[in-house]
Amino acid sequence: MNLAHRWLCRSAYWKKTVETRILPWVLDGIDLGAEVLEVGSGPGVTTDLLHTRVARLTCVEIDQALAHSLAHRVAGQNVTVLHQDATAMSFPDATFDGAVSLTMLHHVPSAVLQNRLLAEVARVLRPGGIFAGVDSRYSRRFRLLHLFDTMVVVDPRTFPERLEAAGFTDVHVDVNPFAFRFRARRS
Repeated sequence: MNLAHRWLCRSAYWKKTVETRILPWVLDGIDLGAEVLEVGSGPGVTTDLLHTRVARLTCVEIDQALAHSLAHRVAGQNVTVLHQDATAMSFPDATFDGAVSLTMLHHVPSAVLQNRLLAEVARVLRPGGIFAGVDSRYSRRFRLLHLFDTMVVVDPRTFPERLEAAGFTDVHVDVNPFAFRFRARRS
């Protein structure tokens, strides 16, 4: 992430947005289960809000500095943070009850790698496990925030087929002017 993006993702403004708008919309009516995977935890704003809702949260973060910083900050809580690439996770099959991806898919540098990530999430979820998430839709403002940064926007119109191809069923995608949320179950 570029410096402006890193600053925003650690800001009180972003935390308030996640807490009051994003998480309530994404998790409305969903029980993630006890063992939950957070894909791409970044600086941990979402982690701080998620870990109080589940028995055990495991975070996978590709950025080594972010992973180590978050692991240090949440030490002693019900959170495990691992520095790993979510396209090739080290977990055994069917490890988690639920998984979340919160405003991070557009940071995966290609649709091929995004699809690999989706397949990996399906692999590590138990049968019937839920995968829920949110990502931003394209706008000029969103593009400006990502100058000199990875931004591969996910098209919510084609995302259901991509989730199904990765091994999910019962796929639902809802769109608003700024973002889309998704929910799917591992078959």
